[in-house]
Amino acid sequence: MNTNTTLLGLDKQRSEDLVISLNKLLSNFQIHYQNLRGLHWNIRGKSFFELHLKFEEFYTDSQEKIDLIAERILTLGGKPLHTFNDYVALSEVPVGKDISNDEEAVKLVVTSLSTLLKIERTILEVSDEANDEGTNSMMSDFIAEQEKTIWMLNAWLS
Repeated sequence: MNTNTTLLGLDKQRSEDLVISLNKLLSNFQIHYQNLRGLHWNIRGKSFFELHLKFEEFYTDSQEKIDLIAERILTLGGKPLHTFNDYVALSEVPVGKDISNDEEAVKLVVTSLSTLLKIERTILEVSDEANDEGTNSMMSDFIAEQEKTIWMLNAWLS
């Protein structure tokens, strides 16, 4: 067996680089998830019923994605980060505190998803170069779904 490849047949160094990038994505998703929980709990106003349910849908989806990212890190031979100190240190997603206004809440979600998309596109390029179809496929799925969500949220904001 080639010592420069993993059990999956991937280049070890590229896999290690992907683990670092995936941990960054994991950290950003954890902050995004916690923002969504806060928005779900604190939303007020005439859009309450609509957005309360929508934010629950979003955080449930994010929770599933967080698990997929952590499992992909493990599959690549890495260790997923699991402390809030790590998440905050690596996150680029803004922390939304005490947001109860509907437009401010939706804008935070759009900003967060845009940040996640940038990270995912970078991972997509690296995973493509590494012939890592598992990570590549996951990023493609995330990107397509989040692009549509951003479009819909922007339509709501219009």
